[in-house]
Amino acid sequence: MSDNPTNPLTPKAKKTIKVVFLTLFLDLIGFSIIFPMFPALAKYYLLVDSENYFLSAIFKAITGLTTVSGVDMNAVVLFGGALGALYSILQFIAAPLWGMASDRFGRKPVLLVSVFGLMISYILWIVSGSFTVLILARFIGGIMGGNISVATAAVADVTDKTTRAKGMAFVGMAFAFGFIFGPAIGGIMTSMNPLEEYPQFIHYGINPFSYAALFAAALSFINIFIIMMKFEETLEEKNQQKTSERSANLLKLLKPLPYPGVNLVNYGYFLFISAFSGMEFTLTFLAVERLGYSSMDNAYMFVFIGLVIGLVQGGFVRRRAHAIGEKKVALMGLGSIIPGLAIIAFAHSSLLLYLGLFFLAIGSAMAIPTLTSLVSLLSPANEQGKSIGIFRSLGALGRVIGPIVASLIYWQTGSATPYIVGAIFIILPMGIIQQVKYQAQNN
Repeated sequence: MSDNPTNPLTPKAKKTIKVVFLTLFLDLIGFSIIFPMFPALAKYYLLVDSENYFLSAIFKAITGLTTVSGVDMNAVVLFGGALGALYSILQFIAAPLWGMASDRFGRKPVLLVSVFGLMISYILWIVSGSFTVLILARFIGGIMGGNISVATAAVADVTDKTTRAKGMAFVGMAFAFGFIFGPAIGGIMTSMNPLEEYPQFIHYGINPFSYAALFAAALSFINIFIIMMKFEETLEEKNQQKTSERSANLLKLLKPLPYPGVNLVNYGYFLFISAFSGMEFTLTFLAVERLGYSSMDNAYMFVFIGLVIGLVQGGFVRRRAHAIGEKKVALMGLGSIIPGLAIIAFAHSSLLLYLGLFFLAIGSAMAIPTLTSLVSLLSPANEQGKSIGIFRSLGALGRVIGPIVASLIYWQTGSATPYIVGAIFIILPMGIIQQVKYQAQNN
């Protein structure tokens, strides 16, 4: 892990960031491995567990939403969005709780508990012959998935104002590469059905997706071992919060913090993620509708996005963000997303589509780690977990609202409209971030 010599990372910071990078990378592979399976999951459970209460409720809600809105959407496709929304809602609830718990008890024990919980969720997925067990697995996974805020807070603990953006860039790279390999592995494992070899195991809850679940569980087990053996506690005892200062009330946790700059960044991030996640969710529909893309073509699209994000965060953001200024780089990133959305709105060729994706990838690669850095830089040392937890929580809420709004606009008015609306909408978070009182030279 090479550094800019003017802003070197300490040996402890290097070690911590390496462990956090690997932990998040494995975590996000396990998390995203299910993405390509959503349509197949819906079809499978409709076939074998069609009378299930939860399955019926999800499809009834989808039907009701599309009927009220007067649009004709594919219910099987939106099933994946519903499961994704469930996961994001649970992360919205859990992220600030995990963050505050880590401010009290330390990063390492909270990481161990949450990753162990993820492993349990994947083990349940292995034997989720009924849809109820799958929902239980996703519920546990969503709650435990809020641990990302804890890993991010650990990076904040070991970096200072001059190296914070560099550390957060590695967090962003873990996200980018995790979301490249996870769906790719999931796509491959979709064709590996254990019931074809062992049909008798269906009585034990084994299902066509059990191999993928087993793989994800194995990654979580490896993660537990890595955290136990390699991760050194990063929260200094003097920065631990007292129990009396804490609350389990979500409304209290999410109320505005006494740090105006943090609140502004959080609000800006929420609006940005709402617009960006709407694009992510509708992108595959646009590619299929306009360009006739196959599932593999869509996979290549996301690999391209992930590679650009990884290169930009590993190169430009890691080396130059602090020198330029985190706030300025965040604004540059948000500004880059506007032409990306506008180009995709009118893209009727792969060349134009990939050009738009290039701008989107560059923009998100610059905006997300620097906005995370700003939240950390503007928060006191003893509230890193809480502040970053709320930041991640609002991002999860944006990933619930954004896809719903974007998909309704898409099917009501056509494929171009949500991207035009999104491009205009990005001006709002840019205006909010512009108000943040922070300059790199004031460090």
